[in-house]
Amino acid sequence: MGQEPIENEPRRPQGITRPMASVLAIVAGLTRLIPHPWNLTPSGAVELFSGARLRSWHAFALPLGVRMLTDLILFPIYRPLITKPYLYLTMLPFVYASIVINVLLGRMLSRTESPWRIGALAMLASVQFFLLTNFGTWIGSPMYPLSPAGLISCFELGLPFFRATFLSDLLFSGVLFGLHAWLARTAFPAERVPALAK
Repeated sequence: MGQEPIENEPRRPQGITRPMASVLAIVAGLTRLIPHPWNLTPSGAVELFSGARLRSWHAFALPLGVRMLTDLILFPIYRPLITKPYLYLTMLPFVYASIVINVLLGRMLSRTESPWRIGALAMLASVQFFLLTNFGTWIGSPMYPLSPAGLISCFELGLPFFRATFLSDLLFSGVLFGLHAWLARTAFPAERVPALAK
């Protein structure tokens, strides 16, 4: 005779439900530790991908955790190059807010593998990151007067970094989403996009 389930028994927390997508996001996020040109990293792509392919709190915890870990590792390395560390720390809340926004944008891709939609949201992710982080730089840096002219100047000086962010978000989003789609078809059928799984 089988044991009857207890009605009021608390549910056990679920584990990572999409391990392949999680591993892809972690590996891609950690490549930020490899020397690279400024802003040419898969960070934005990891955030979009996590929002699209991970469930529940994992979608937010993974990119935020990887970013925090890599920031802690990289800060002592880049510390000698940062003339005013408090300015860097002033901008960090805007960077982390941008990560959350990118994960939310990724949620719009949870039921699609459309390259056009992925590309469009990768571009949107780049734009919002540029606007939000440069706004944070404008607020926290004495380099720019707190005026419309100062904000415009901050955006103008940030344009070279935006180009790198834009290219990397497009490139790495294509790689991450494409690799996931291929692996889900060939080796991990449980991780197929729900609307496409047959």
